[in-house]
Amino acid sequence: MSIVEETPARIEPCLLDETSSDILDLVATLSASTSGLGARLHPRSAAGLAESMRIMNCYYSNLIEGHNTTPREIERALANKLDAAPERRNLQVEARAHIRVQREIDRQHAAGELPEPASVAFIGWLHRAFYEDAPEAMLLIGEGERQLHMVPGAFRSAADHEVAVGRHLPPSGERVAAFMAYFEQKYRFASLGMGQRIIAMAAVHHRLNYIHPFLDGNGRVSRLMSHAMALEAGIGAHGLWSVSRGLARGLTSRGDYKRMMDHADMPRQGDLDGRGNLSRRALSDFVTWFLKVCLDQVTFMGGLFALDTLVDRLKLYVARRGLRPEAFVLLEQILQRGELPRGEATRVTGMKERSARDLLGTLVSDSIVGSDTPKGPVSLRFPLDAIEILFPSLFPET
Repeated sequence: MSIVEETPARIEPCLLDETSSDILDLVATLSASTSGLGARLHPRSAAGLAESMRIMNCYYSNLIEGHNTTPREIERALANKLDAAPERRNLQVEARAHIRVQREIDRQHAAGELPEPASVAFIGWLHRAFYEDAPEAMLLIGEGERQLHMVPGAFRSAADHEVAVGRHLPPSGERVAAFMAYFEQKYRFASLGMGQRIIAMAAVHHRLNYIHPFLDGNGRVSRLMSHAMALEAGIGAHGLWSVSRGLARGLTSRGDYKRMMDHADMPRQGDLDGRGNLSRRALSDFVTWFLKVCLDQVTFMGGLFALDTLVDRLKLYVARRGLRPEAFVLLEQILQRGELPRGEATRVTGMKERSARDLLGTLVSDSIVGSDTPKGPVSLRFPLDAIEILFPSLFPET
């Protein structure tokens, strides 16, 4: 490659020097919409929903990679019930790893421990954590004489073969470390305002994939990084929406993501197209599209999480599962209060103690409620059987 192609400034522009009114409007709307997402839900109920959203995020991230791991396979993987067939088993291991890493990202953010999401250290950790339990077959990249062994968390190096991603030729392995150091410097959240962080979240998603720092797993890492960035930018809404679902579905078709990523690879188109190596206009187009995808998903999830309609769907759940009407009273109270001491089931339902205890036991067996300890208070859980009724259209088919 030429000197220009191997200089880290090849990824410029990293940010937009001028921001269009459309992008500013999207930033403002997205910020306002995420602040209200799930606002009327009790934090404990919202936490239960966030775990289900991790399954959704994993499902769609895998789908983007062409790995159609069904939601039920993912649910079984979380319960350590892995398929006997090696191919399906490996996909389940991959899905379980994705959820484990996202759960840790959420924990770090809640504890105020999340590092700079575009830092070399954090991105390396994402890749290493994702592949830490991977079978050897998932670490062998390529075939024949070109087959390489991928080290989790390690960037491509001079020893690796050149890679191509469609029409795009990423920087050579020997220059990846320099590109990533430049990338980290440009996208430090500490130096950006909240609005700039939201715009950067979109730009970073493309530029990381443009560098393609790892032999494999770049797409998964970039989507996990985007999740972390959304949290740090103040639009994560405690994990109640998924950027991966939006990227997989697009705005007009499922091919949008690949098309827009390819579009943002465009080199500068003349003197009126910025001063960097890549097209400023194409980056602006990508940022606009990415933020519209995010807003589309927040709006969709907001409709599902509206308290009034969620209560109605709890009634539907009770009817479809053939449960006693008093079960709805219990579920509604748990939804609103976050959790319910087991001893209050009698008072809440107006049933006799034995009957109320049996009904609560049925709900626990149904997995719609659960507790952290055998005798502890119960809170809502959201297994797939419940998701299909409570949150229709979350998955194409479950």
